[in-house]
Amino acid sequence: MEINVNTDNTIDRHQGLDERVREAVESSVGRFEQVRRVDVHLSNQNGQKHEDGDQYCMMEARVAGYDAVVVHAHAADLHQSIAGAASKLKRALDSALGRLNDKNKRAAVPLDADVPIESYKGLTDNQ
Repeated sequence: MEINVNTDNTIDRHQGLDERVREAVESSVGRFEQVRRVDVHLSNQNGQKHEDGDQYCMMEARVAGYDAVVVHAHAADLHQSIAGAASKLKRALDSALGRLNDKNKRAAVPLDADVPIESYKGLTDNQ
C-alpha cells in the first residue's frame, strides 16, 4: 500500500510527522487488501503556525474495484486529527467493503412458479 503525505505551508513537514502518519494509516487500514493508496492532506485551518485550534486531516483511500473513500477530521492537535481521521477511515472502509462483499455473496430471491410475477410487490416494475 502506497501512502502519500501532503501538507500546506502552515505545517512543518519532517520525517517524524511522515512516520507518525504512516504508522497511523498502516495500523488502521493495513488489513484491507483492496486498498492500493492512501493520500493524507494536513493543514492548519487558522493559517497560523503553532496556534492551537483547527488542525485538519483529510485521508483519501483508493480502493481497487470501488470508489475512493474520503474522511475528514478536525482537532486541536495535529496528532489527534491524524488519529481521528485514521479511525474514521477504518470504519468507512469496514462499511464500504463490507457492503461490497455482501453484495457479491447474495443470491437472488427464488420465486414460486405457482405465484404470478405481478404479486411480488416491489420486485418488478409493476409496483
